[in-house]
Amino acid sequence: MNELEKKLQQLDHQSYAKLKQIAGTYRADDGVELAIDYVQGDPFAAPSRVRVRIPMQTSRLRREDFSTPSRTISLKHLFTKACSKTAHKQKTITGTGKSGMIMIDAPGPEVIDRASVSFLSDSIEFRLSTGIPAAGRKILGKKAAELLTKQLPETALKAVTAITRADIEKTIQLQDDQDEGRRQIETLQGCAFIANGSVLPRASGISSAPMKNAVPFQSPSSQVVELELPHRGKVRGMLIKKGVTLIAGGGYHGKSTLLQALERGVYNHEAEDGRELVWTDESAVKIRAEDRRSVWNVDISAFINTLPGKKQTTNFSTEDASGSTSQAANMAEAMQAGSRLFLIDEDTSATNFMIRDARMQRLVSPDKEPITPFTDRIRPLYETHGISSILVLGGSGDYFEPADEVIVMDEYVPKDRTKEAKAIAASLPAERSRPADHEFPKNRDRSIPASSIQNRWHPKKKVQAKGKNTLLIGKGAVDLHDVEQLVSPSQSEALAQMIVWCVQNSRNDESLSSVIDRLYETVQQSGLESVSPFFPKHPGNTALPRKYELYAAFNRLPFYK
Repeated sequence: MNELEKKLQQLDHQSYAKLKQIAGTYRADDGVELAIDYVQGDPFAAPSRVRVRIPMQTSRLRREDFSTPSRTISLKHLFTKACSKTAHKQKTITGTGKSGMIMIDAPGPEVIDRASVSFLSDSIEFRLSTGIPAAGRKILGKKAAELLTKQLPETALKAVTAITRADIEKTIQLQDDQDEGRRQIETLQGCAFIANGSVLPRASGISSAPMKNAVPFQSPSSQVVELELPHRGKVRGMLIKKGVTLIAGGGYHGKSTLLQALERGVYNHEAEDGRELVWTDESAVKIRAEDRRSVWNVDISAFINTLPGKKQTTNFSTEDASGSTSQAANMAEAMQAGSRLFLIDEDTSATNFMIRDARMQRLVSPDKEPITPFTDRIRPLYETHGISSILVLGGSGDYFEPADEVIVMDEYVPKDRTKEAKAIAASLPAERSRPADHEFPKNRDRSIPASSIQNRWHPKKKVQAKGKNTLLIGKGAVDLHDVEQLVSPSQSEALAQMIVWCVQNSRNDESLSSVIDRLYETVQQSGLESVSPFFPKHPGNTALPRKYELYAAFNRLPFYK
């Protein structure tokens, strides 16, 4: 560190561009290391990237704490949050632009594999961003030395020493319980579980914090199951079984709140989030209408037959999908990606895709209506493909017949109304005509057209995330606003890097699923950072998206149009 301090003092008040010469690795007497991987070219530019390594012996970690991959992920979450807190407490060094900023890729309540922290054999590595102090475009050498040689190492060291053994044990025990709970749900033939006492509502539409004084979740007695977790012991709650489940009720009674909790239930959550014991099948995909999205080479014929003008739907492509065709495409693509559970809210669905009553059937003859409503496909979808559905509905009783369970939300309290719904369906027949049984087409996997993509993929074409909801590819943009299970901008940044990896590593005629499977095998073996073009240096702020979101990003790429 002394060498770095001398360099910075010599650079005091010189041109900011000369900071590039400080890149490298420096070691302090106490064993702490600082690696400066990227130096910003301007105080207003993207901040510099650094890694700080703290000797493992400084922490209270033990070898057995890393006995499972999920434990390691939860500890990354714990140490990243601790570092974020200590960074905010540091005295800010002032200057031009981003001067003095210290930042780590802090997570929300979802526990996701991140590149922000890495546990090495002898040290804990924190991947940070920082703004090297400047006055205008002149280097503030003394302040830069204070930031890099003292504040950054102190930030990481304080984070490590602030984490007690009790914090570590609480974190890995919750992770163990979550792993075991998910295993038991599968054994019980369930696709989701919500523990009694869970707090599902959030503080606001822009906050992930639990709502204060919210009605705690309480399962209907008919659906209560008891799980035996290794650390918490007995936990009771509502099991949603595989099949077709409706969530009904009046407006503002908690239907969508429950579904949103289930959407996020594909991820484990940190303690005291209120949803840490809400678990959904990890392959669950939120299905919605997505007007004007591009669709490429998708077989939607199970839901939509030949379109006017004899346009076939077994190999459907468009740059401007309607609500119904986009929802059909989203469903077909999720099937291809291997989803075993669809989550659907009528508020974000195309009405003509979901229902078609008897009166409309009489007005518009079957030979003039290419859409087979989902109410006629939901049952064979489960029975043929084993794909369950959880639907939020408030306006149609046509789904009472194919449903296995009907839950009515009453002032945020779920009530089992299955028997009543079935009785209503029997006493008030829908009088709809039913289409003939339709054999779902086999999931025709698509090959990445490697040669054509690589020919169009200019080597200097930049791919990056712009916030959580947009990918920028060259001058084009990919809209991810309706890919609702992305929870972090860092997942979108990882998507950008993963798309580049897939394009660069795809083989001629290789299927999309094959190259994505190889990518996730690489991540599992070598870590998320191994996909980054910057690795083994600071890999950037990335968090692992599920493969279902990577499929979704590929399905929206502009070079598939």
